[in-house]
Amino acid sequence: MDVMQKRNIGNIALIVAIVSVAITALMVFGSSLGLWDPIVGFMASRNYNNLLGYLVVVVAVLALGTSFTIKQDSNAKGKGILTSTIALLLGLAILSPSIMALVIKPVKYPPIHDITTNTQSPPQFEFLTDSRIGAKNSLVYGGEEVAAQQRQAFPNIQPIATDLSVEAAYQKALTVAKTMGWTIVAQDPKALRFESTATTPFFNFADDVVIVVSSLEQGSRIDLRSVSRIGIGDAGVNAKRIQEFSQRFSES
Repeated sequence: MDVMQKRNIGNIALIVAIVSVAITALMVFGSSLGLWDPIVGFMASRNYNNLLGYLVVVVAVLALGTSFTIKQDSNAKGKGILTSTIALLLGLAILSPSIMALVIKPVKYPPIHDITTNTQSPPQFEFLTDSRIGAKNSLVYGGEEVAAQQRQAFPNIQPIATDLSVEAAYQKALTVAKTMGWTIVAQDPKALRFESTATTPFFNFADDVVIVVSSLEQGSRIDLRSVSRIGIGDAGVNAKRIQEFSQRFSES
């Protein structure tokens, strides 16, 4: 390898890294840009993310080693080491999900995608149906089998009890849903219920949520149900959504 090639190899590694990072980001956020369905980006990321990361790391390490062999030009050597190191860090960033999975034991979630605060009588969807766009999962509740798995995995998923009147609780629930970025698709203030769609920040998966407010002797009760449109399991996303809603409702 001649001196000129050695001088450029760090730049080449950095270009490969930047392009790979762009591809990685596109796989994650392409659905949000309307380029493809969420599952397309998810499967592409699952199949190619690590491949891109390893490619960048290998190219960066080779470039770094080559940069150290430059003797005639100290400025070119320093620049090569710098650009190669940046490329290496970008490669490791691409591989970070896999690295974290090795360092931190991943949580095992049950293979369910329908979570509710009321497993005995889950809130029912009236506006949204099984024909909603991109849906592979039914909105018909899976019964005791699903309920048992939820209770074991998420025992803290409970109805929200509040001293507010049902009307005030309904308006507050609606406000919290909007602040969480949910799209309200149907409202029925008289029946104290509304339906909405929430999307995940990564891959833009759509999940559907129904909220129903009912009266208590003193105050009111809010029940939620969050259902993924696709996928057997949800990696805990629906449970975390309900937990976040409950926390925001209690704190606001």
